[in-house]
Amino acid sequence: MAEKLYGGAYLSSFVGAVLDNLSKIIEDDSVLNGNYSSLEWIQRLEKCLYDVGPVLDDAELKQFTDKRVKKWLADLQDALYSADDFLDQLSTKAATANPTATQTDPGISASCSRVVDSYIEDTRDMERIVGRVEFLVARKSYLRLKETAKVDMSWRIPSTSLVEPSKICGREEDKDAILKLLLNDDDTVDGDIPVIPIVGMGGIGKTTLAQMVYHDDKVKEMFAFRGWVCVSEEFDVVKVTKTIIEAITSSPCNLTDLNLLQHDLKEKLSRKKFFVVLDDVWNENYDDWNVLLKPFQKGVKGSKILITTRSKKVASVVETVSPHELRSLSDEDCWLVFSKHARLSPASMENPTLVEVGKDIIKKCDGLPLAAQALGGLLRGNSDVKYWNHLLKSEIWGHSDDGIKGINDYPFSKDELILLWMAENFLQPVGKKTMEEVGDGYFDELIARSFFQPQSTRHKIFVMHDLVHDLAMSFAGEFYYRGEDLGKADEIDSKTRHLSHNAKGNYPMSKLLGVCDGVENTRTFLEINLDRWIPFNMENAPCILLSKLLHLRALSFKSFPLESLPDSIGGLIHLRYLDLSETYIVTLPESLCKLYNLQTLKLFECQKLKKLPDGMKDLVNLRHLDIRGTNLHEMPIGMNKLTNLQFLSDYVVGKHEENKIKELGALADLHKSIYIAKLENVVNSSEALDARMSDKDGIDSMRLSWSSNEDENIVDSQIEEDILDKLRPHNNLKKLEIIGYMGTRFPDWLEHFSYHNITKIRLSGCRNCCVLPSLGQLPFLKYLKIFNFEMLGIVGTEFYQKDESCVKKPFPKLETLEFESLNCWKEWCSMKFNSFPLLKQLIIRKCPMLRGELPNYLPSLESLEIENCEQLSCSLPRAPAMTYLRITGANEVRIGELPPLLRHLSIGGNNQVEWVVEAITHKQLTCLTFLSISDCSSQISFPVSAIPPSLEKLRIQSCRKLEFQMDGQHHSLQVLSIISSCDSVTSFSLLDAFPNIKDGEISNCEKMECIVVSGSLSCLHSLWIHDCGSLKSMSKVWMAAPQLQYLAIGRCPEIDLSATGDPNCSLRSLLVSYYEKLGSSAPFMNSQFHGLTHLDIYGEDESVKCLPKEGWLPPSLESLTLNGIKSVETLDCKGFAHLTSLQQLDISECLKLENIDGEKLPASLIRLTITHTPLLGKRCEMKDPQIWPKISHIQGIRVDGRWIW
Repeated sequence: MAEKLYGGAYLSSFVGAVLDNLSKIIEDDSVLNGNYSSLEWIQRLEKCLYDVGPVLDDAELKQFTDKRVKKWLADLQDALYSADDFLDQLSTKAATANPTATQTDPGISASCSRVVDSYIEDTRDMERIVGRVEFLVARKSYLRLKETAKVDMSWRIPSTSLVEPSKICGREEDKDAILKLLLNDDDTVDGDIPVIPIVGMGGIGKTTLAQMVYHDDKVKEMFAFRGWVCVSEEFDVVKVTKTIIEAITSSPCNLTDLNLLQHDLKEKLSRKKFFVVLDDVWNENYDDWNVLLKPFQKGVKGSKILITTRSKKVASVVETVSPHELRSLSDEDCWLVFSKHARLSPASMENPTLVEVGKDIIKKCDGLPLAAQALGGLLRGNSDVKYWNHLLKSEIWGHSDDGIKGINDYPFSKDELILLWMAENFLQPVGKKTMEEVGDGYFDELIARSFFQPQSTRHKIFVMHDLVHDLAMSFAGEFYYRGEDLGKADEIDSKTRHLSHNAKGNYPMSKLLGVCDGVENTRTFLEINLDRWIPFNMENAPCILLSKLLHLRALSFKSFPLESLPDSIGGLIHLRYLDLSETYIVTLPESLCKLYNLQTLKLFECQKLKKLPDGMKDLVNLRHLDIRGTNLHEMPIGMNKLTNLQFLSDYVVGKHEENKIKELGALADLHKSIYIAKLENVVNSSEALDARMSDKDGIDSMRLSWSSNEDENIVDSQIEEDILDKLRPHNNLKKLEIIGYMGTRFPDWLEHFSYHNITKIRLSGCRNCCVLPSLGQLPFLKYLKIFNFEMLGIVGTEFYQKDESCVKKPFPKLETLEFESLNCWKEWCSMKFNSFPLLKQLIIRKCPMLRGELPNYLPSLESLEIENCEQLSCSLPRAPAMTYLRITGANEVRIGELPPLLRHLSIGGNNQVEWVVEAITHKQLTCLTFLSISDCSSQISFPVSAIPPSLEKLRIQSCRKLEFQMDGQHHSLQVLSIISSCDSVTSFSLLDAFPNIKDGEISNCEKMECIVVSGSLSCLHSLWIHDCGSLKSMSKVWMAAPQLQYLAIGRCPEIDLSATGDPNCSLRSLLVSYYEKLGSSAPFMNSQFHGLTHLDIYGEDESVKCLPKEGWLPPSLESLTLNGIKSVETLDCKGFAHLTSLQQLDISECLKLENIDGEKLPASLIRLTITHTPLLGKRCEMKDPQIWPKISHIQGIRVDGRWIW
């Protein structure tokens, strides 16, 4: 259970952390050995901190009414930061004075002490820091701050059961769901009272929903006793029990003894059916709940308890039914709540301007009815549009304007935040729990209390609600500064300790760098929302930040266009967290290894990094090293010295004695996943055994890889098997991947049933293996992929079980099974076992020698894919649950009867296509939504009327002789693709058969001359037409498709892009490739292109030397792409002059393009991208004076992946 939150919690804990550091220094003789003067100052600081601690709660309360106290708290926090930094410097100086010696050596201790003494003398900071803290602590008397016991900070007014029904909106469905649970007696058994939790974040309406239910007429009729208790944070069993009695009896209760209270309550509840609401519950202690609920257990059948809570943990402790999670209100319902509480007059409600502003205000509430209610109350009776606008733009919203609203939704991972907490010294080990485990618990607590919320679109990524974010920003005050909106930027405060810069804002990095001198005590610098596609001028940020901000503890240059890190990084002795992920770093300076306190080093996706510094072994406090996506050739020597490592993403085995695999043996505390690469450098099994992988119980995912070397054909398979055998992981392993293993068999551990936690196995590139391990014995294996085995001929009985004495069903939990690229696989012995009871997905690809039968009955199978298994001749398994079937490439698979629940069907090959078309013609598949038929050279007639009514997507590919019978229309089809098919058609009229089509593709139909449309294609949104060499006209399409927005035409040299009649101007995006009339016909001047915003031109007539011609492009263009126009040599600025809306220009593979003619490219351009266009690209990179003045006004210029400034 998390501790109850009290006033002064943060500053009190900070004082505690500083005291801990003080105690360590006082107790460590190597720091201040014999320096009695400095020791006296340290002890004076210690006394101050003990004196100030008891008054902090009182100060927290008074700061809201007394500005002097608020300033005092800020000044004290600032002084404590300085003291903490100074103490950290002392500890670090002592620890690094002679890192190779032990502190018990008196000579060494004296030597370290002299280093520390020298530092104290040189800086003269101790007296200043301690003096400032003493001065501030002395002022507590002047401010009349009192020593108090911990103060309960829950100032919320207790809730009551009273509710105003007329002001409740949008909760009817929630109310019905709760009533259904309350009024149902079927789930009630004697002695077990149902507890129904309502869970949701603060302000979302939990209490209001409970009030609605409490006063419902059906509830009043059903329950003889009803009681409402507001519990809040103070969970006192005696007090709560007493309040319940008073709520039920409507009279005072004078009992104070818990035993007497519980007997009294039990007696009252035993007579009649009761309903009790416990509102705003925070307590997560099971024992407390067990005591509280004892009197309820013998209540009348049908009695119920309803609780409301923010915490999912509370719900899990007390629930007897699944909790009802309350979601945000819609904007419409929030508007109703707001307008009712604002009490607007009818005339005001008819004022469109006022209503529009009001609805913009409501959007900022993010569905929280309490926020809508509060704002309504704030504006009650006030219909002044000017005042409403003032509120809309008020600072109470933080920085949530539309232009930068995403800032408050900055996504973060759990691991990332825990590592940052650790860098700020927020986490300390508790008992046997590591700092990471403590942080994990804190994070889960904040999730349970709705401070953080899972992001809906990304797994394991979280966001902070805007209102919680604004509260945090308000609390952080002058200690936090983010550069994001230049127009609204406040002056940065000298107290700032946490600094960030938003790459998506308009705050120049140069301005932030300009104030670094005034915030030299900053502890954190983070660049947020930056990726490689955002134009970002880092200026000289790394050098300036590293030279000015010497107290940094957390530093992120993630996604910076950074190629090298300054040597000055070694001067950041406080640094705990360094993120260089997704940079262009090639090498790291040796000075990095001076960072004694470094805990986290993230080098994720530094693809150019091939080597770590030689001195990595000196980073003895390193706990997290992420080198995924790098190209390291080998590990540096002495990695076994990093015994504090909790996470090591990769280990690249070297050939030298001090970077072999045995270095892993000393890293006993590794957790999560590890990828061990270049295992070919392991000479024998004793080296592998020295890695002690079986002892690492924290590793749950392991990837083992041998580099492929076709030249090394001579391999001792027994040595290889012995090496893999000694790499046996701990039984806690959940995921295993083995790549490039050169043995002929797998060791026994891989198939041992003791690996009951393994859920996923991937074996690939094991080219010498001729037999699979008995993986069927793994009790919880869910995913298995066998890939690229060159010698595997038979998947036999050994795959299922070690011997016939095993009576358990093989593969009892397997859900996905994949076989791919098994060139010699001939036989699958699958008929002897009643296996795969839960298999949902079976994939067999590129197994050209496979014959025989597949498993004959797979009761849970939902998806089956068979691709390029030329000799496979078998019947499909019986699979009544199948919804996805894909059989392509040459094979003789007999489909039999199509499963009735099939939703996706993809079939290739003559026999299968003929059979499927015939089957579909005579049997309606009512669930089918996707159909693809391909690779059929037979003459086939496919009636439109036979297409299943449920079908939404149809793809026909490489069926040259297929013909559609136009015997009706199909109204459900939305996507149609005709590729290399229907050769007999010269006049393509198939679109008429599908009047509701949204997306169409017509490709490689060699004889098609025109597209004919006689009806309306009112839903057509996009159309792709390419490689139709005979196509001349599509003029009818313009009139028939009023909603057409995207059109792509490629390699159709004869096509006429002109329209007939008065075409619509809905087209927004056009792609034209290899159109030989491009240079002569000026097609984009046609009327149907007048609204075009995006134009892509690929390839063209060799005669074009200069682009674009004046007036040639539609003036509405916002983006233009020129790709592969190999003859063009010059861009003509005159041709761009009228494009006042053009924002993005992309130029790619224009090999002869070298010049820009004219004055300059349009002023509206914000992005210019040049890729594989060497002549012009080089001139831009060199800032050629003939080119640069014409493009220098563009905010983002990117040449071959690099931003140019």
